[in-house]
Amino acid sequence: MGTLPDWLSWWSSADYDVARTVLQRGFGALYALAFWGALRQFRPLLGEHGIAPVPRFVARTHWRDGPSLFRVRYLPYSDRLLAAVAWCGVLLGVSVVVGLPQAGPWWVPALVFLVLWWLYLSLVNVGQTFYAFGWETLLCEAGFVVAFLGSDAVDVPLLTILAVRWLLFRLEHGAGLIKWRGDPAWRNLTALYYHHETQPLPGPFSWHAHHLPRWWHRFEAVGTHVSQLAVPWLLFLPQPFPSVAGAVFALTQGWLVLTGNFAWLNWATIVLALGVVSDGAWAWLGGLVGLPDGAAASAGSASAGSASAATAPPAPLAFVLVVSAVAMLILVLSVRPALNLMSSHQKMNASFEPFRLVNAYGAFGSITRHRDEITVEGTLAEQPGPDDWREYVFRGKPGPTGRRPPLVAPYHLRLDWLMWFLPLGHSSRWFTVFLRRLLEADPQVLRLLRTDPFDGRPPRAVRAVLHRYRYTTPEERRRAGDWWVRERLYLAVDPVRLPGK
Repeated sequence: MGTLPDWLSWWSSADYDVARTVLQRGFGALYALAFWGALRQFRPLLGEHGIAPVPRFVARTHWRDGPSLFRVRYLPYSDRLLAAVAWCGVLLGVSVVVGLPQAGPWWVPALVFLVLWWLYLSLVNVGQTFYAFGWETLLCEAGFVVAFLGSDAVDVPLLTILAVRWLLFRLEHGAGLIKWRGDPAWRNLTALYYHHETQPLPGPFSWHAHHLPRWWHRFEAVGTHVSQLAVPWLLFLPQPFPSVAGAVFALTQGWLVLTGNFAWLNWATIVLALGVVSDGAWAWLGGLVGLPDGAAASAGSASAGSASAATAPPAPLAFVLVVSAVAMLILVLSVRPALNLMSSHQKMNASFEPFRLVNAYGAFGSITRHRDEITVEGTLAEQPGPDDWREYVFRGKPGPTGRRPPLVAPYHLRLDWLMWFLPLGHSSRWFTVFLRRLLEADPQVLRLLRTDPFDGRPPRAVRAVLHRYRYTTPEERRRAGDWWVRERLYLAVDPVRLPGK
């Protein structure tokens, strides 16, 4: 169809080869992980016999409510189809990680990422409350944008890099604004007094972070405001300012990786942050640590098989037209998210169109001061006494007080996350079905848990108890070896049995 005219030479750049490598392979890995998680969790949660079955949801909703492969009339949802979709996503994601699509023409990685985007969007749009997290939308939007970075045969289009910067700006600045406008604990710098203890899924170092001095927690809060309210504006300036912003985001997100379990949110942000760093900045960093000048950028380009500016052929005109059209689409769809950022009634983690192409983001606009946890117990006794109840242990959420919080992220434990929302007053309809599945000793649901106290036998009754948790003090930890102290508050759900039992 032709090649790029000389007067459009600004349209592409050879200064983002490392960025393209990081973005494509990073999101290829995250897609593979997300689809692997669907293979392990989707059927017990949303399958034909799941807690919230997709066929029932699709029957009472419409295509315009959420486009999905599973809404196609001649291709209805089945667990077998789900497995095929998920395995396809895993294999395509892995193919990007090893660089197979990038070795072809520009349209090959575009096609692969568009398939990944569509397949994952199909899961999200029927996933109901189990897929109602901001990082689901982020993975959809990022996959769509990264699709138009081209292959190793062409230089990186600047319009796509600008789209990455705009996504990163909304992600970081949206999170900063929702904090500043929300809980006063963020404005008076006390939010981190509580957050490490009350966050949804603490990690193995969260206890240690919580016990750092209070001056450090205030410093964390200040750093959060600076990195999310001020630094994002550097993304709109010429280099090296976006590279500086990317480095700041990567470092701050790395601290969140160490101190919590937020699925792939932090890792996706790190990939986006490194995706705005120029090859020149990588070369400078390489020189700083003692590598030969330019070695970092050259190594990054070589690892991707990218063509250098001297050898890359001009961008095909078809590629220019497609990327330009996509950039115009993103620009038009950005109006409502941009207005949302400026609104005093800012929405957090919101989509403004069903394909989730340009979205609003945010996190922890409010901070809980206490940690209340629902624990689930069962019994085999016909007339149970206080000592006959045994606790189900979840994979990630706090349970027994002597268990150290595990490292989970970037894997996403959907059931554990929703358990955190129950004491906050969120919908519990799914929880009623979950208790029934425990009474039935459903094998798929039991595999979502870490420990089934009855080894696959159906209990006679189950119940839910509300406990208040707090971290042990260093002295309590030395004395008893526990990570948590918990106090029983009240019976949240009275004992329930199957009919006739």
